[in-house]
Amino acid sequence: MKHILLIIGGGIAAYKSLEIARQLKKKGYDIIPVMTASAEAFVTKLSVEALCGNEVHSELFAPGQESKINHIALARMADAILVCPATANLLARMAHGLADDLATTILLAAKAPIFVAPAMNVRMWEHPATQANIALLKQRDVHFIGPAEGEMACGDYGLGRLSPIEDIICVLEGHLKLPAPLLNKHFLVTAGPTCEPIDPVRYISNHSSGLQGYAIAEALAKLGAKVTLVSGPVSLATPLHVDRVNVVTAREMLDQCLKALPADGMVAVAAVSDWRAEQEHSEKLKKGHQDLTKLKLVENPDILATICRHQKRPALVVGFAAETENVLDYAREKRERKGCDWLIANDVKAGVFGSDRNQVSILDGHAIETWPMQTKKEIAARLAQKISAYFSQL
Repeated sequence: MKHILLIIGGGIAAYKSLEIARQLKKKGYDIIPVMTASAEAFVTKLSVEALCGNEVHSELFAPGQESKINHIALARMADAILVCPATANLLARMAHGLADDLATTILLAAKAPIFVAPAMNVRMWEHPATQANIALLKQRDVHFIGPAEGEMACGDYGLGRLSPIEDIICVLEGHLKLPAPLLNKHFLVTAGPTCEPIDPVRYISNHSSGLQGYAIAEALAKLGAKVTLVSGPVSLATPLHVDRVNVVTAREMLDQCLKALPADGMVAVAAVSDWRAEQEHSEKLKKGHQDLTKLKLVENPDILATICRHQKRPALVVGFAAETENVLDYAREKRERKGCDWLIANDVKAGVFGSDRNQVSILDGHAIETWPMQTKKEIAARLAQKISAYFSQL
């Protein structure tokens, strides 16, 4: 069993450390809680002990405690240390080697990897003193998780919010969890729509939200892969440990995909516009002044087919087909025409665009594997495992 020392700092986000402890304990980790004095103003020891299943340590020299388990023993027993929330004050004390309470004494004595999840007001985060402390801690191999951008408890907006709980757990598990079956593999993932301008105001596009592609990029990264995500315009956060490249048009997407090669695998999820306007007008087209029936369209480059025929073709190329009728028939034809190894087909009439659920069939040229309706994250995790199994047999 892996032991995680959870140091809870004194910030409004301290209550989120309870959910982190609960989820980590559920996954089988031993959570040893340490609270600073200011943390007790935000969460109770009783709550922390109940969720961690272990006694809370808070006093540097508590009567009866030193003989049982002292601060050096706490530092030694940890496989990883998580400071959450890491306040500006706590980061400053860590950076300057202060040991004026149990938490900072443990941090000074620790040999285990230290992860900090900062949470503070955006002005405190951006202050030169805080930034200098962060730079110093990073030089000492302290791992930072976040912070995230958003609205603060005080109403300010900017960097300083505690990172999402799932991101914090993902980073810790990435260190503690052993198997990383796709380690040293590079995957190229495309996601979202492309937008083809007609004039400075109008464009040709589709309803793709990017949710499925982003979920797949995240699932591959969780298995240890290096992931390059080439994304059309979407309002989604970049998944943890994923390199994101933003594009707008199909031609830009193809260009960035080619630049990302070589790759071991590609999952082409993006809903690429098949056509674009032959002429992009520099001024807005006015009603009554243009005969729009003469708007001429030309085909965009075929990204999936181009990658499949490229001299640096990935070992596994997975395409997606969004269809509205004869789904499997069109999917078979598309797989053969494009030259991809697997093709994942779905019926967009089922309302999958913008939804967090999907139902897919996977065609590999030999058989059709149909998965039930489930969340896009569940599909992504299952697909990542299938991809991992494929590479384990090579």
